[in-house]
Amino acid sequence: MRPLPPEVNRAAWLLGETAFTTLRTRHGSPLLWGDHLARLANTCAALGLPPPEDRPPPIGPLPWGLLRLTVTPEGTFWSHRPLAPGPRPAGGVRVWLTGRRTHPDLAGHKTGNYLPYLLAGRDAAQAGAFEGWLTDAAGCLTDGGRTSPLLDLGGRLVVPAGGLPGVTRAAFLRGQPSEERRVGPDELRGVTRAWLCGSGVGVVPVREVAGEGWVVGLPPEWPRTDDPALVWPE
Repeated sequence: MRPLPPEVNRAAWLLGETAFTTLRTRHGSPLLWGDHLARLANTCAALGLPPPEDRPPPIGPLPWGLLRLTVTPEGTFWSHRPLAPGPRPAGGVRVWLTGRRTHPDLAGHKTGNYLPYLLAGRDAAQAGAFEGWLTDAAGCLTDGGRTSPLLDLGGRLVVPAGGLPGVTRAAFLRGQPSEERRVGPDELRGVTRAWLCGSGVGVVPVREVAGEGWVVGLPPEWPRTDDPALVWPE
């Protein structure tokens, strides 16, 4: 047992009193900067944190990168690392519906209270899946462990209500008709297409959604786009 270092003996590190966002960079330029900053500022206001600094930091010119902005009571901090998720999964990915739940008050914000999403990712890995989906107390789909879900239900694009307002997903949906609503567990079994959207992966088609005792196979349809914020970073 060791004494707690003084620099982490603060609410930001002990209790998760932080707001953050992770955005993709391309050759040193942050993508969807304004959208990420607006969402981060909204979370900071909701948590009583100082507003994020509104100018990008001096990052290196990585071909593909992930820039994380973290706001604490002490100010805005950043880190930048290479983005290399591996070969493009041409046949789509598998998703596991976990038993993890999003926080009823914080699900719409990206905060240091991140444990449910971390556990959902671990559950998915144990089930041999790329992503784990979370629900609310009623079992309705809300969010993904590291990506935002997008569904095709009855020929309509549906954003499951109750989760984080995904920036990459919103960018993909611009100019397309869609609706945001609750999606119950039974309705999930009737999904016809699905995608995962996030800074780390872009927009990725789902080939299979599974849960305890059931599985649905889907046609993996990659979006036709060369937008660097939406493609798989190869």
